[in-house]
Amino acid sequence: MIFQVASGISFANWGVVPLTLTGLRGIITMPLVHAGYMHLWSNTFPLIVLGAGVNYFYPEVSGKTWMIIYLGTGILVWLFARQNDHIGASGIIYGLAAFLFFGGIFRKDNRLRALSLIILIYYGGIFWGVFPIDPHISWEGHLFGACTGVLAAFIFRNSGPKPQKPEWINEIEQDDGLPHISHYFEVNP
Repeated sequence: MIFQVASGISFANWGVVPLTLTGLRGIITMPLVHAGYMHLWSNTFPLIVLGAGVNYFYPEVSGKTWMIIYLGTGILVWLFARQNDHIGASGIIYGLAAFLFFGGIFRKDNRLRALSLIILIYYGGIFWGVFPIDPHISWEGHLFGACTGVLAAFIFRNSGPKPQKPEWINEIEQDDGLPHISHYFEVNP
């Protein structure tokens, strides 16, 4: 955006234009092109927060997750969206939010389920964006971003952080020579 203003060069036609040869470049450039500073700002904060969440909680698969969401969203928009110029990073935001939400559900880890609940509370309202409410907004980018996030969460459901036992169970399992309840009953994590 700043480069556009400083150089006077417009990137407005560098979004995804479905089923066109020039629209193919938009698969890479769509998240980098915005309609104005407000559009850029409304994408920046959620992208930073959700991206940091993916990188922090899923470091082993974060790079692959980003690639699936980034490229998958652009490809699906190019293949199936309505004939329009689709721009912005909101498809990636929807993908990251869906990945974090469904990642906790698929992994059955209480810490990640708590993260899923936090995502639902803070970003649950954005999922209205997958419906064609405003003709000026690429709801298809939102929808396909969310779909690629769910797909990535499913693909990597057995990767990433492993469920951990609560500390009090670890303390009980330490054998210090004293009788503990775990000696009499089997404690399953």
